[in-house]
Amino acid sequence: MDFEQLFSKLASLRVLIVGDIMLDTYWWGNVERISPEAPVPVVALKKKELRVGGAANVALNSASIGAHTSIISVIGKDQDGEELIRLLKENKIDTSYIICSDQRITTNKTRIMSRNQQMMRLDAEHTSDIDTALQDAVLQQAKKFFAAHKPDVVILEDYNKGILTQRVIKELIELSREHGVITTVDPKRKNFLNYQGVTIFKPNLKEVKEGLNLLTDHIDLSSLQEMHHALHQHLQHEISFITLSEKGVFYKQGDQARIIPTHIRNIADVSGAGDTVIAVASLAYAASRDMHLAAEMANIAGGLVCEEVGTAAIDKDRLLQECELLLGA
Repeated sequence: MDFEQLFSKLASLRVLIVGDIMLDTYWWGNVERISPEAPVPVVALKKKELRVGGAANVALNSASIGAHTSIISVIGKDQDGEELIRLLKENKIDTSYIICSDQRITTNKTRIMSRNQQMMRLDAEHTSDIDTALQDAVLQQAKKFFAAHKPDVVILEDYNKGILTQRVIKELIELSREHGVITTVDPKRKNFLNYQGVTIFKPNLKEVKEGLNLLTDHIDLSSLQEMHHALHQHLQHEISFITLSEKGVFYKQGDQARIIPTHIRNIADVSGAGDTVIAVASLAYAASRDMHLAAEMANIAGGLVCEEVGTAAIDKDRLLQECELLLGA
């Protein structure tokens, strides 16, 4: 495999991401005493940091690899929304299809950090489904995007914040299939079995067990293939791609099924690793149509970002070096 050539192809892709975008706020400080008012630590704040999260972090990873990346989502008409748009634009992500609504607030997850450990998280969000008018607007933006730029892949990124309703999911997949566009999804439980006809279905193991009401703790190639068949009965999808935490990743496409083990890493934080995995797998598959290669690359990328504290985008040059080192032979 010529990875230089492959990465050049990745940078030529056009990617559309639809789903729940959010702002991640980090308050960093030190703990030196317990509050006299209650038995809780007092955090002396040192700095505040803003990052993109949710579907926006998937977009950040896609753009970091060099792909032409656009987002469709709904945010509030608020300062958090303005900050989120600013951060996306700074990272060369197309925000022109994002809808600002006075019916919603921009999701903001505030993490209080001390010594690289999360002490508390405060969530400001709406989790109810967007109404019919906003669903119409999201689908209209998708049709407008397809008319202007046929994407190479559409990534549906569901965080249960209400953007991906059952209707929106169904019509986006139908639109993509009409245009011969690959669709990939990172699902959550609420809509878990609503992604009929998607190309790549990428849950983690916990989500599969919850979504299919499985109680088994025995995980091997045979049991994972059974999970694929159970999913396929509901979804009629092409590829199952299941992340297995420290055990690596599993994929099944047609007659081909493999567990790819993780590479040894110094893990600092698993936040956002799934975003990196879906972004890299989607782009690699769109560029190569080789799911084994896509799974290998996504597995490496997920491990690399776990070495960083908080959500972080993949470093393209480092990913290229690791792919050449670990997969080049």
